[in-house]
Amino acid sequence: MGTDFDTGTVRDGWTDQFATAPTPSLDYCVLSGHREPAEPPSGYLIAPADDRRLAQYRAMRRENFVIEQGLFAGSDSDDSDDDPRTTVLVALTPDGVLLGGVRLAPATPVDIGWWTGSRLVVDCRLRTKGVGQALVRAACAFAENSQVLRFEATVQARYERMFAGLGWIRLGECVVGQTDHVRMRWPIDRVERLAHATKGMLAAALAPLRGDAMALGGSGFRGDDGAPVPGSDLVAACDAIIPSMVERDPEWAGWCAALVNLNDLAAMGARPVGMLDAVGAPTRSLLTRVLRGLGRASEMWGVPVLGGHTQLGVPAALSVTALGRTAHPVPGGGGRVGDDVRLTADLGGGWRAGYTGRQWDSSSYRTGAELRRLGDFVARTRPHAAKDVSMAGLAGTAGMLAEASGVGVELDVSRIPRPSETTVAEWITCFPGFAMITTDRPGAPIAPAGPATSAVCGVLTSTPGVTLRWPDGTTTVAVPDAVTGLGES
Repeated sequence: MGTDFDTGTVRDGWTDQFATAPTPSLDYCVLSGHREPAEPPSGYLIAPADDRRLAQYRAMRRENFVIEQGLFAGSDSDDSDDDPRTTVLVALTPDGVLLGGVRLAPATPVDIGWWTGSRLVVDCRLRTKGVGQALVRAACAFAENSQVLRFEATVQARYERMFAGLGWIRLGECVVGQTDHVRMRWPIDRVERLAHATKGMLAAALAPLRGDAMALGGSGFRGDDGAPVPGSDLVAACDAIIPSMVERDPEWAGWCAALVNLNDLAAMGARPVGMLDAVGAPTRSLLTRVLRGLGRASEMWGVPVLGGHTQLGVPAALSVTALGRTAHPVPGGGGRVGDDVRLTADLGGGWRAGYTGRQWDSSSYRTGAELRRLGDFVARTRPHAAKDVSMAGLAGTAGMLAEASGVGVELDVSRIPRPSETTVAEWITCFPGFAMITTDRPGAPIAPAGPATSAVCGVLTSTPGVTLRWPDGTTTVAVPDAVTGLGES
């Protein structure tokens, strides 16, 4: 006997179900059909199937689901078998004997990071203890490594305990083929882990600085991208570059030191007037390359480096402070429940060499005029709230804006503009070069975005945290609580 690991089948018209075996104990190999199955004597390897193994896997499926169980008439094949994006993972003994397999595929015509798995089966005639559970674990790992954000299954109710023991979460009940099933989801916390790793420590770390009324930006701008300077129309922003990046890619580090600070000013609607730098380097060569990158950025944006501090013979270090002017800074915490959430991002360029999946480089491909046009988008639009996407990624930064506004945010996954070379998971967790999140009343006008692409892709809600909305109307939690802990600005 065999069983089927069925995900999303009701929506797609599939009719997979688990074998009608006696209720098993937790240590019973639910997939093998035997009460006391033996472990494979020499272990096994789980890997993507080649054409030969794929044919064997499909034959095993047919024998189990069509001939032995009678779950299908004639064939258990469906559209997913013909989808070139479908991957089958198979378990093989060291001498190449097929023990079982499982199928994974995107759930939507355009892959947006929502996958399902199905047709999990093992050969009951072989020693297969633990193989089925290992295939489920392998499917989960493969999905996460494939940048999946939502991975689900519909399993027969009698096997809910097994999946729950593997870490799956119950979503609800349904009936498939006149058999009770439970819809379950594998929890993927990629967005939450990034947000908390990059920003989660801020409240505790900055607590000693919060004594003064103007500390950390002051009322209305606490924790914002830039800080209004009391008694003036100046806005100051300061960012540092991690030492490993300075050492590995010094010219890019110099460029990025300007980029991230000028983006901070842009998010506040401020016009940049100058920068200050603090650079440390172990060698003259590294120092020269860092300053070359910073100097090129200064020239392209037309923002002078007014001064700073330079030190040689020390570990690599780089930070830049940028100064800008505006009489009416745009806050990061000015959002209101019901506001549209808009992403305005430069989708040109590509992944920075050595930073694939983490840093998107569009700015080094632009002219100075284009960079300056991007930089004054927020100033020309004047939204309720704005933040530039930081190392917390799009989802984490949207959570920071919502937290500072005392609200929550829901992002519509299918409406997020992104480069075709990226996955949704990569794009919402990377540093995207130039990307501004703005919020305003529905239908509010926006200024021309220059070379950037701009689209409404979410809404501010009364529920704290960050949720993702999927094409079937389902929402999943990306960040369940506050990102920074700094509270409403």
